[in-house]
Amino acid sequence: QVQVVESGGGLVQPGESLRLSCAVSGNIFSIFARGWYRQAPGKQRELVASITKGGSTVYPDSVKGRFTVSRTSDENTVYLQMNSLKPEDTAVYYCNVKATSRPYDYWGQGTQVTVSS
Repeated sequence: QVQVVESGGGLVQPGESLRLSCAVSGNIFSIFARGWYRQAPGKQRELVASITKGGSTVYPDSVKGRFTVSRTSDENTVYLQMNSLKPEDTAVYYCNVKATSRPYDYWGQGTQVTVSS
């Protein structure tokens, strides 16, 4: 069975940092990207970071310069380093793996990140 498991979320104050980890196991054919999405109450799930098989990264303007996605050399672990956190970063963060075969998207269970003073 494919497993995608996030960890590292928690409650932090504005300006602090967190690093999320995502452990991926099992057989997934034709992976072309890994990354992170987040969903806040009343909002749609949005991409916050993506890294392709070739190492290219994508970030939305809201997190550029603050968040960094990376992976281990064996590609079994994906990280999201989040610096200078803001209250608007509060959301459930989901690890995502994209493949070219069904189910196309593999998701973790989510980890809560709350930024509040």
